Amino acid sequence: MGLKRVLIPIPSYGFDPTEVAIPWKILSEKNFKIVFLTPQGKKATTDTIMLKGNKLGIWKSVLQARQDAVDAYNEMEESESFCNPLKYHDVEEKEFDAILLPGGHHKGVKEYLESEVLQQLIVDFFVAQKPVGAICHGVVLLARSIKPETGKSVIYEYKTTSLLKSQELLAYNLSRLWLKDYYLTYPGLTVEDEVKSVLSDNNNFLKGPTPILRDSHERLKRGFIVKDRNYISARWPGDAYRFSLEFIRIIQDAYDN
Repeated sequence: MGLKRVLIPIPSYGFDPTEVAIPWKILSEKNFKIVFLTPQGKKATTDTIMLKGNKLGIWKSVLQARQDAVDAYNEMEESESFCNPLKYHDVEEKEFDAILLPGGHHKGVKEYLESEVLQQLIVDFFVAQKPVGAICHGVVLLARSIKPETGKSVIYEYKTTSLLKSQELLAYNLSRLWLKDYYLTYPGLTVEDEVKSVLSDNNNFLKGPTPILRDSHERLKRGFIVKDRNYISARWPGDAYRFSLEFIRIIQDAYDN
């Protein structure tokens, strides 16, 4: 398999450091060409609360990005691909082999989740049946990507997972006394509820085992992913290692046959 180009769109500010940096590191180590996209083609910044743990109070050790993710982010931040992103408007599906959609709950991700340009790009990837990966809030972007000929989401007939309602509300309730609705990107509508609303069958949404411990290279079984044809999804930073490695397998299967 030749050098494959993987597109990773992110917002200007607020993406989850683990969900971008761990896939970036694993894909880069496997010699994939990573191309980042930002709204204006300027270097992006992660959610610093998640990166540094500021304002997380007594729950810092539980909610903050783990040290391996922080190290990967610091390395990624110096990389040529991260420092020189393209604009949302500047790419076409035919130029890339796969697309990976990370998440993040900071309200800064709204420009990413609500981008009609990205939504059309995602439709193009699904029509071309190229590999698509989405983790956490990234699945919301898929839910909002509507095929014009059907009026349905690209994942309407797919099995999927995403950030669970129980996870989103737990993080919110643990920190709301001082962080208010920081953990609710869209107060009143959880990620799980929105994703389920676009599926042909609620049974196509899979929650997996209770997410408590994060995965790693040594503990991949802690991670949970859902694969359906060209599409793979995961729930939270704790699934990032398994998600990344399985995403690579989907790309290899797509282009090795």
